[in-house]
Amino acid sequence: MRALLTAAALTASLLTTHATAGDLTKGRTDLPDLVLGAEDNDYAVPVKDIEMEAGKSYRLRITAKGQKEYKFFASEFFRGVWMNQIVINHLEVHMAGAPHHLEFDDQGTIAVEFVTVRAGEFPWSVQGLESRGMTGRFIVK
Repeated sequence: MRALLTAAALTASLLTTHATAGDLTKGRTDLPDLVLGAEDNDYAVPVKDIEMEAGKSYRLRITAKGQKEYKFFASEFFRGVWMNQIVINHLEVHMAGAPHHLEFDDQGTIAVEFVTVRAGEFPWSVQGLESRGMTGRFIVK
């Protein structure tokens, strides 16, 4: 009888733990916006490094405010996360793999929703504008 009660308690504990673990895409954290350019400086990047924890869900808004075309590359980072969706003007893109890059032909915002999988430091850059300081890092601990 004691073994049966112990087994029942263990099963209840495991079921509760599983239920509370839940969906990693729920309860995501909004990261600081990554802004590319400004009205008075096409090469401004106020926040260059963004820190996260592995195994957590995040939303990152990347916003182009300058007048340049920005090709945003973060290949290593994109391959080290599970991508939930990319949202542009309330339109969702769902993928089975990482995007090559994100391109801003005009001002606007692209929201990237993901779960970090791999820890490390991952560089990002705007192609062709690296020498103007348009680089940074995603740091996943």
